[in-house]
Amino acid sequence: MIYGSIGRRTIAASLGLYLALAIGAAQAAAPLAGTQAPGFYRMMLGKFEITALSDGTHPFPVHKVLTKADGARNGETAPLDTVFPGEADALLAQSDLTAPVAGSINAFLINTGAKLILVDSGAGSLYGDCCGHLIENLRASGYTPDQVDEIYLTHLHADHVGGIAPNGRMAFPKAVVRVSKADADYWLSNANETAAPALLKSMFDGDKASLQPYIDAGRFKPFDGGAELSPGIRPIASPGHTPGHSFYEVESDGQRLILWGDIVHVAPIQFPDPSITVAYDSNAGEAVQERSAIYSDAAQKGYWVGAAHISFPGLGHVGVKTGEFVWLPANYEAEVRTGK
Repeated sequence: MIYGSIGRRTIAASLGLYLALAIGAAQAAAPLAGTQAPGFYRMMLGKFEITALSDGTHPFPVHKVLTKADGARNGETAPLDTVFPGEADALLAQSDLTAPVAGSINAFLINTGAKLILVDSGAGSLYGDCCGHLIENLRASGYTPDQVDEIYLTHLHADHVGGIAPNGRMAFPKAVVRVSKADADYWLSNANETAAPALLKSMFDGDKASLQPYIDAGRFKPFDGGAELSPGIRPIASPGHTPGHSFYEVESDGQRLILWGDIVHVAPIQFPDPSITVAYDSNAGEAVQERSAIYSDAAQKGYWVGAAHISFPGLGHVGVKTGEFVWLPANYEAEVRTGK
């Protein structure tokens, strides 16, 4: 009887210790981290190192800004939901997405070995707390803002120019900023601001605030034409989204990359239907022509594409499947390898 009592007490004590340890372990569980990995991704293009940088994501207002030519209105653009009700949601559903879609804002850093060149800069402080993460991701990638020699902007919308001077303060103290003269002339004009639709008016103020520190320092140098801006990098005029919208062709050792700015805003919608435009387009007809042409060229020639608003890192190729253009994202590689 004594042995039995001791045994039962031992079992009870052991069980109590086990429960205490189990409860303690549950109470010691790690809290949710709630953050993503730093937003950079790297690849080699010949001898050039390409680093995609995330400025963040924002809820893209699909139903507010997507448009399409309306045959009933002599080809003038109208909201997509009016011209083809349900098309946007149906195309999103094919990619298991719903509106609003998280829209990526990407920029691209090119290390040529002689220069460090940033193409586009994100929104900076112009889009609020969602974005403006380019500098921290640049640092996470191993670089600092004062190492950037030149900044090439595809165009002067807020989510491409704002990162050069968040809150009006120069972020890249040694960089020269370059953009097409056609875009600079348009967005820095007070007369154009007065005549612009309400949707675009805030862009003018953001452009002026972002560019002014570089203008004052003599480091804003618009270009005119398609000559190389740096060995291996040249602009290609692609008007439509803005008057001076530009691609940048990057080439090294026979490898080619086109940084195409705002050709695409919502990939699951604008690849199957390239005729879908956005209300921000300055000339929707030209924008459709540019999109269709670059889709076809990229699909035929197989070069790399860097896209500002395709899901980060926005690097990949254009393909064709069952008669429609498709986006073929880069396959993730943990090592940065040469000879790609």
